[in-house]
Amino acid sequence: MADLSKRERMAMERTPTPMRDPQERSASFDEVNLGYTSALAVLEASRCLNCKRPVCVEGCPVGVRIDEFVALVADGKFAEAASVVNVDNPIPAVCGRVCPQEAQCEGACVLNKKGRPIAIGHLERFVADRELERAEHQRVPRREPTGRSVAVVGSGPAGLACAGDLIRMGHEVTVFEALHELGGVLTYGIPAFRLPKPVVEAEIGHLEDLGVRFERDVLVGVSPTVEDLRHGEGFNAVFVGTGAGLPRFPGIEGEGLIGVYSANEFLTRINLMHANEPEARTPVYDLDGRSVVVIGGGNTALDAARAALRLGSAGVTLLYRRSRAEMPARTEEVVHAHEEGVNFRYLVAPLRFNGNDGWLDGVTIQQMALGPPDDQGRARPVPVEGATEDVACEVAIVAIGNRPNPILTKATPDIDTSSWGTIEIDAASGSTSIPGVFAGGDVATGGATVILALAAGRRAAASIDEWLQQGSPETADIGHCTSV
Repeated sequence: MADLSKRERMAMERTPTPMRDPQERSASFDEVNLGYTSALAVLEASRCLNCKRPVCVEGCPVGVRIDEFVALVADGKFAEAASVVNVDNPIPAVCGRVCPQEAQCEGACVLNKKGRPIAIGHLERFVADRELERAEHQRVPRREPTGRSVAVVGSGPAGLACAGDLIRMGHEVTVFEALHELGGVLTYGIPAFRLPKPVVEAEIGHLEDLGVRFERDVLVGVSPTVEDLRHGEGFNAVFVGTGAGLPRFPGIEGEGLIGVYSANEFLTRINLMHANEPEARTPVYDLDGRSVVVIGGGNTALDAARAALRLGSAGVTLLYRRSRAEMPARTEEVVHAHEEGVNFRYLVAPLRFNGNDGWLDGVTIQQMALGPPDDQGRARPVPVEGATEDVACEVAIVAIGNRPNPILTKATPDIDTSSWGTIEIDAASGSTSIPGVFAGGDVATGGATVILALAAGRRAAASIDEWLQQGSPETADIGHCTSV
C-alpha cells in the first residue's frame, strides 16, 4: 500500500468495521463493534494522505500524534503505533470506542470534505486492543521520584488522565473512588455493548502497574474531606475529578410516578449492579413486554434506549426536542439505534407524565419548532401552540443532562462554585480558589465527553507538576501519604 499515489488513496472507500447483526445484538449486551483485523487496519491506515500539517492532531483534545501512529499502522508496526498513542492517551482502548471522533479528529481530517475521513477511532481501538493482549505492556518512561504526593478524587476519565500523567512525572498518586468499582462514568454510565468492562479494568490495570494506588469506597467530602487530604493525610496537592452524576429532571407533573427513571439510575443499575442479569439483587422495573420512552438526544439517551431494548421492552421511542441535525449523540450510536429498532421522534418535548394509581401509563408531549439560536449556537426549540399529543408508555427514562453531586463542595466551603454547582476553575490550569487544589472534567464543565475530561485531567496534571516544583511554602514541610 505504501506505493499508492495520493489520487489512489483519495479514491479508496473508508474501511467499515465488522459488527454484530442488529437483530442478534439487540437482545445481547455483548459489544456491537468487533474491531478491525490486522489486514483491515492496514488497509484503512493506508488511505492517510500524510498531510504536511496534520490537522487531525489539532482536532484531538489530548493531542495524540495521529499522523505518526496511523503511518506506523500502515507499515504494520502495531506495537510502535501503540507506543505513540500511549504517550498522550492513558486509556486509548476506551477512547477508540466512545469518543465523538466525527466532531474532533475525524471531523478535522481533510478527507472529511469527501465524506470519507480516516477511521481514526477504529484504528486507535485496534492498536490499543492489540496492546492489551500483549503479555508485556509498553510503559511510558517515568521520571525519578520527586517525593511529592497527589490525591486524585474520582476514578473517571479526568482522574485517570491526571493520575497517569502525574505518576509518569515522578509523583506518588493515590486515587480515591466513592464506589466499589473503579472507572467512574466509564463503568456505571456506558453499557457493555458499547464499552466492555474488561477493557476499562485493563486500562486501569496499566495505571496500577505504573504505580498509581486506588482506594475504593472512599467518599471524599464525608470521610475524608479535601482539608483532611491536604493537611491531615499530608498530600501535597489534590485534584478533584468527581464528574457530574446528579441527574436533571424537566420539572413537570408526574415525575414521581412509578416507572419514571433518570437515565443515571437506570444505567447504573445495569452497568454497576448487573440489573440485566436474571438473579440481580437490585433489578430495574421489569421491561419485558412494556413500552418505553426515553427523553433526550445525547449519548446517555441513546445508551438508555438501546439498553431498554435489550431488556425485552415491547418498543422504545426516543423523544428529542430539536431536529436530528442538532442531536449531540455520536452519529455511530444513532445509526446503531436505528438499526436495532429504536423509534425516533424529533421536535417533541414532554409536558407531563400521566399515571393511574401511582403508576406511569403515558406522557403528554408538546410539538416544538426551531427558533433563534441559543447561547451555544443551536436552534432553540419553541412550543407550537395547541399541538399536543398523549403517548402511551409504561416506563419513561429521562436523559436531559447532569450536574455535579454537591457532597464534596458543601464540605469544602472555601472552594468557589457556579450557580450550576460546578467547581469554578482557571480554564488553562485547572486551579481552584484553594491553593494546591485543582479540578477538571464534568465537575467543572457540567456533563461533556470522555475525551474532554481526559484533556482537562492532563492540563491539571501539568499545572500540578509545575506548582509542586515551585516548592510552595504551604507544601514544603508536608510529608506524603501512604494510607488513608
